[in-house]
Amino acid sequence: MSALYSIAEIRQIEHAAKAELPSYTLMQRAGEACARRALSLVAGDDDVHVLILAGPGNNGGDALEAAHYLSQFELHVSVALHADESRQPDDARKALQRARASEVEFLDIADPAHLTHKRWTLVIDGLFGIGQTRPLGGKLRACVDYINSLRCPVLAIDIASGLSADTGAIIGGAGCVAVRATHTLSFIGDKPGMHTCDGQDFSGEVVVDNLDIDDKHFPAPRAQLNELELFAPALKPRAGNTHKGSYGDVIVVGGAHGMGGAPVLAARMAAHAGSGRVFIAFVDDAPAYDSVHPELMMRQADRVEFGTASVVVGPGLGTSRHAHDVLTRALDAQGRIVIDADALNMIAAEPGLQHKLQNRAQHTSIITPHPLEAARLLDVTTAEIQNDRPAAARLLARHFKSIAILKGAGTVIAFPDGDIVINATGNPALSTAGTGDVLSGLCGALLAQGWPATLAALAAVWMHGKAADQLVDLGVGPVGLTASEVIPAVRTLLNQIIRDHAR
Repeated sequence: MSALYSIAEIRQIEHAAKAELPSYTLMQRAGEACARRALSLVAGDDDVHVLILAGPGNNGGDALEAAHYLSQFELHVSVALHADESRQPDDARKALQRARASEVEFLDIADPAHLTHKRWTLVIDGLFGIGQTRPLGGKLRACVDYINSLRCPVLAIDIASGLSADTGAIIGGAGCVAVRATHTLSFIGDKPGMHTCDGQDFSGEVVVDNLDIDDKHFPAPRAQLNELELFAPALKPRAGNTHKGSYGDVIVVGGAHGMGGAPVLAARMAAHAGSGRVFIAFVDDAPAYDSVHPELMMRQADRVEFGTASVVVGPGLGTSRHAHDVLTRALDAQGRIVIDADALNMIAAEPGLQHKLQNRAQHTSIITPHPLEAARLLDVTTAEIQNDRPAAARLLARHFKSIAILKGAGTVIAFPDGDIVINATGNPALSTAGTGDVLSGLCGALLAQGWPATLAALAAVWMHGKAADQLVDLGVGPVGLTASEVIPAVRTLLNQIIRDHAR
């Protein structure tokens, strides 16, 4: 399990470990781990010049301890120090003394000329750790801007300076900066902020070192990374003695005038993901059939009985009175439901619909908002959603008593009990019209086949992103990938993981 820990949890673990260990032990371990990681990044290079940015506090101490260890190899190690020695914690002060006693060059971080006089092989960012609360400004901002202009590897210690470990947002918001690391060595435990919002862009490749802290100090995590093992129990090979009724019905509700493509995408995905039968319930005139996939069955929404089918409501639904009435019936139905797009916008605007959603049976509803839809649901701004995506997803799940899939970079899947899972698959190729409809259709298909809603949400988000990753590896995207191309890629992936991982 890839656990994720909040800043508060990391502090508790660290405090408990320090109470049992000699002073300076964790900083020594951190410095050694950082030095080992740095050496792996410059292996094979000649005439290596390493620039280490060391800030105040223990993160800077870890960087200084790494400088001490690296100076023992045939490297040119320079430290740009941003710290008042008289105000340093005891361990960080000791690390500074050890670095000064080593073959380490100290530079003035306030003078850019001191940083630009060499061609750096590697930069190590130890300016600030998880405790940073203020945005980078002044000489530090100029320093970070310079580091971000370099083409060499940049190794962040614990987390890239300027990035929130809890939220993944750049501290200070729009217009502020963070170190754009190519690699991050995270200590004690992995952090949510490195995998959502700006975290993926600024953390690079993440490696975690727990500093040999005893497992007893780690609490049960309330957050983790999404991975195949989480939903593998639901992967089942198909038995021979089955029929279309064995794999459930999906009814996709949408298709207002001019938006018929959205429910068609969702329905095609539901069929490709194994649903026994797929219906499209159009709120406006339904076409006779889908010429690409004639197996999809077209209906008028007001003539459809939802029964116990899995319902996907919202793609291209519109917000007309007729759409509202169909959504009301869908929320009253007994089957499990995936709510997306215009259905979310109508729910956001009407307390009566919110009440219906909140009163559905537990674990029968999945909502799939993007940040703007989430902002409408919570009556806040999109910026507030993005400033703390994990908290926003948790609030959505708790308030609407649903599984909430907050889409975006590092999609967050939240559950009403407060647990979250952050998804690391996917890429900017999915930033195009229709991919959200594909995701909702995939969720509906897994629900129809009897998957537990929790596992269906995790699997759908993971496969949706993984299929896009595989397409990009094949040269299909990220620029110009279309939602339609994701559908068969998901089918191929689903069959592959069933073959390889079904239990």
